[in-house]
Amino acid sequence: MLKLLNISAEDILQHIKITCQIPDVIEAIATRKIITDTAQKAGIKIELEELQQAADSLRLNNKLLKAEDTWAWLEKHYLSLDEFESIAQLNLYSAKLANHLFEDKVEPFFFENQLDYAGAVTYEVVLDDEDVAWELFYALQEGEISFQEIAREYIQDPEIRRAGGYLGTQQRSDFRPEIAAAVFAAHPPQVLKPIVTPKGVHLISVEEILQPELTPELRYQILTNLFSDWLQQQIKEMKIVMHLQLESNSNGNSKAVNDEKLAKSV
Repeated sequence: MLKLLNISAEDILQHIKITCQIPDVIEAIATRKIITDTAQKAGIKIELEELQQAADSLRLNNKLLKAEDTWAWLEKHYLSLDEFESIAQLNLYSAKLANHLFEDKVEPFFFENQLDYAGAVTYEVVLDDEDVAWELFYALQEGEISFQEIAREYIQDPEIRRAGGYLGTQQRSDFRPEIAAAVFAAHPPQVLKPIVTPKGVHLISVEEILQPELTPELRYQILTNLFSDWLQQQIKEMKIVMHLQLESNSNGNSKAVNDEKLAKSV
């Protein structure tokens, strides 16, 4: 027979406190309020059809393909249908507000920072010994050995070794600064002189430099980053006063009461 365990709102709040989740919860609540308040002040409207599409996307993202899946998910998360709709509405407000604030700022931002979005196709072997790295570099220059042969001998990870040290296409921000400077100054195909970092001695072959292009994926990434930075700035400019203590009223229900000691500004 299963044992009965009663969990109260006070238990949940205490757990959130002692597991140090309060700052994250505060930021999430503040973010939700900023998004909804700003969207409404900006006159952003949500049509019924848009809300239905947002709810369908929410179900799809959570793999809720059947009605019973949705009901089970709602029960697991202690959500009502109205609260499920509120989640979909917040997602929609967030997307609409991001576009409202930053859609016309994406292209200027891209062109001002397009060097950061250039791509490089590279191969890499990281060595422990700088002298060995230079010997291999000169052997490559003389055609005495291939980069793939070096990769097979010196790379420990079997998947990377089989790929000959192939790192795929990476942006400038994916490289350490000292490596990025050398990679994006290269004239492919080119093997760079050994570069020493705290990780080791990098022997890098630059196969191709890809010029930046504002693809739909990159446009979405920039829009999301601009919106996220804006939200963080809004939170910094807010004074948040916490009410974390709970007391029971005459009906035995819990309610929040002020605790001046917990007042906090961020």
